Amino acid sequence: MTTQNAPASMYRTTEGLGVWEHKGKVAAVGIGHSPTTRRWDGAAENTMGANSIFALRQAIADAGVDPADIDGLVLDPVTTTGAHWPEEQPIPMDVVNAYNQTDDPLDGIAKLSAEWILKNMPELKNVKFTMYGMGCMSHAIVVAAQAVGEGRTHTCLVLKSWHNLEGRYNQSGISATDTVPGTFAMSPGRTLWGAPGSYGTALQFAEYCRKYGKSHDMMAPFMANSRRNGLMFPEGYWAQHRPEALTAEDYLNARWIAKPANLFDNDIPIMVSGAYLFTTAERANDMKQKPVYILNHASSRGAQRSILPTLDEVEAETAETGRKLYEGAGITAADLSFENMYDGFALFHQFHLEGLRFRGMQNGDALDFYQTDISIEGPNPVLPSGGNIGSGRSRFWMHTDCIQQIQGRAGARQITGIKPEIGVSGGPMPMGGNFTVWSASPD
Repeated sequence: MTTQNAPASMYRTTEGLGVWEHKGKVAAVGIGHSPTTRRWDGAAENTMGANSIFALRQAIADAGVDPADIDGLVLDPVTTTGAHWPEEQPIPMDVVNAYNQTDDPLDGIAKLSAEWILKNMPELKNVKFTMYGMGCMSHAIVVAAQAVGEGRTHTCLVLKSWHNLEGRYNQSGISATDTVPGTFAMSPGRTLWGAPGSYGTALQFAEYCRKYGKSHDMMAPFMANSRRNGLMFPEGYWAQHRPEALTAEDYLNARWIAKPANLFDNDIPIMVSGAYLFTTAERANDMKQKPVYILNHASSRGAQRSILPTLDEVEAETAETGRKLYEGAGITAADLSFENMYDGFALFHQFHLEGLRFRGMQNGDALDFYQTDISIEGPNPVLPSGGNIGSGRSRFWMHTDCIQQIQGRAGARQITGIKPEIGVSGGPMPMGGNFTVWSASPD
């Protein structure tokens, strides 16, 4: 089976498209997560492929669906957190041979194809539609939602997996040295965290603080709240392996990575897989879990004039993303119960919030908002999932939490200060991401 990348037509990238033609016709009905680890231990049973199978089977069981009824699979085949398989390192053929192979021996170890999944999950015998949503779970979700809406598949699995090999991001060559000089340090994907990641976000945040008279210290309540929420996410890295609260003092005393971005402003890479099951609104009525309806999805184009986006460009793009989300869902900012926007670099979360005009925010308001009650017990819950800062770099905690909050299945994280009826999630970056509006009602 040949799997194609999703065409550009499946992403909603411009304003003026009106209400999404498939609003309320697609529903999430199943969730699955694999165990979370810091790095791969080399064992065949703990590969990224094994995690993927585990998460998919969990999602199927959670929805109460017969695997024979599943006819679609959407995933992102790129699974690296930044630690790529070194060319000179031998491939462990005992691990490769523990599974049904494809033509690429690293398939299921350091990358993932739809072919590998189907070869190793014989119960998915009726899958006829496969597609790649390249980038992260946020991409795969909008592709799957569009595919179900268009009738390409009626019961579709959605998968994102991450491997983390021994070592650090881009673990060889100049990127593995103690310092990275010159323009190389600003080149996307080449630094320790990559631009426009830690370094680019730090520049934008510094300009934000200068423009609006704010400070890095004002991030402390948001960071403590994110870790608190993450520690209530049973599948998360911090909850499973290092159940440590993050205090304001811890945060403010952390070493700088790219000032004003410190150690805790950057998420921690992990190994984990997450999966969802999407279906039509009609079929969802017969599923095990309460359906959570997709009202709209929208994509950020990420246009910028130079190697790093300016603050003005980021603010313009996030505001446009917010308008596209509301337009396509047929709602306003006042209808939004909670948000779960991406936070892999904590210093740009406020750009998402302000772009959404969450609780009436305008540019420059978010850090003051962080000083108020942003907890799950209050009326203005911010990032109830804990995000990547609270649970590790998966880019899918936010989506899972939106679904679970609306279903009333978020456990200790369950929002109590308001009734969680409409949530929004997505990312990764303020410029260049995909976003989804979730609802308890299809209308």
